[in-house]
Amino acid sequence: MSGNSFGRLFRITTFGESHGCGIGVVVDGVPSGVEIDVDYINRELKRRRPGQSSISTPRDEKDKVEIFSGVFEGKSTGMPIAMFIANRNIKSTDYENLKDIFRPGHADFGYYMRYRMRDWRGGGRASGRETAARVAAGAIAKMVLDKWGITIYGYTRKIGDIKIKEIDYDFIEKNPVRCPDKETAPKMIALIEDVKQEGDSIGGEIELTISGVEAGVGDPVFDKLDAVLGHAILSIGGIKSFEVGAGSKVSEMKGSEYNDRFIKRKGKITTHTNRAGGILGGISTGADIIIRVAVRPPASIAIEQDTVDIDGKKRKIRIKGRHDPCIVPRVVPVVEAMAAIVLLDSILIKKAYATV
Repeated sequence: MSGNSFGRLFRITTFGESHGCGIGVVVDGVPSGVEIDVDYINRELKRRRPGQSSISTPRDEKDKVEIFSGVFEGKSTGMPIAMFIANRNIKSTDYENLKDIFRPGHADFGYYMRYRMRDWRGGGRASGRETAARVAAGAIAKMVLDKWGITIYGYTRKIGDIKIKEIDYDFIEKNPVRCPDKETAPKMIALIEDVKQEGDSIGGEIELTISGVEAGVGDPVFDKLDAVLGHAILSIGGIKSFEVGAGSKVSEMKGSEYNDRFIKRKGKITTHTNRAGGILGGISTGADIIIRVAVRPPASIAIEQDTVDIDGKKRKIRIKGRHDPCIVPRVVPVVEAMAAIVLLDSILIKKAYATV
């Protein structure tokens, strides 16, 4: 098992490195006849791409997708769809002085111990650049989900200790931090700018609201919908925690406070509240699926740090180059993409095993 593939019926395999010729993905299990909007895929990639604003890395990749297979006359054929995104703004020389040093907070040490070699150019396969492939695959999943009336809204809920107070979906893409609160967004931006000037970095929190998923999606025991969503989203570099609904607050609740009372509304059975976050027993309830994830501060910082090299000798390190002071806004579309991939896969499985 290589760990480069994900999914059961709707399955993706990503390939490529940060400073290689490019990043790509093979998507298998796309139903035939789906209209593949290349412009939409590129718009999703643009949301994730570097160089968007002063609070992201200045690496200027245009991230235009090329489709090599699986699409004919603008529609999916049912065969594997292969997509490629070229790397065009590479500066590998920024990393030459780090090739024998383990950078604190990075995957360098883990990769070296696993493979006894590593691609030191920008982190290679461990780089956040790999997520461009996920976003391209997720865009295809979103196209199918949209036909079924399923919407996914991701947004920045918190940067450092600055937290949103209101949610306006229309404002998310109108500010560089992807904050849904007009009053809070400038405060978040100012905090990131201050941290950047210090040569440091900052983390935050992303929230997802998924609407339109019918009741009965997901599998019991090992493949619970929330478990598979957790697997998918925690596989994104930089994500350190995952929770659904009330999340960690359930540890402070009584059963009478946590339980969502069932009611009948507009002819359908639903719940009066949604502390479970739209999932019970690993299966969707039809209520909105609410997910929150914590994003770590980027590991590449300009402040001098202590570390060791591959021989265990003490070294000082000060990382130069083009790095994000905060990756939260750029991770939002990646989290959306992985959620979309899981949902489409789970719905296809439900349809495949539907009771006759």
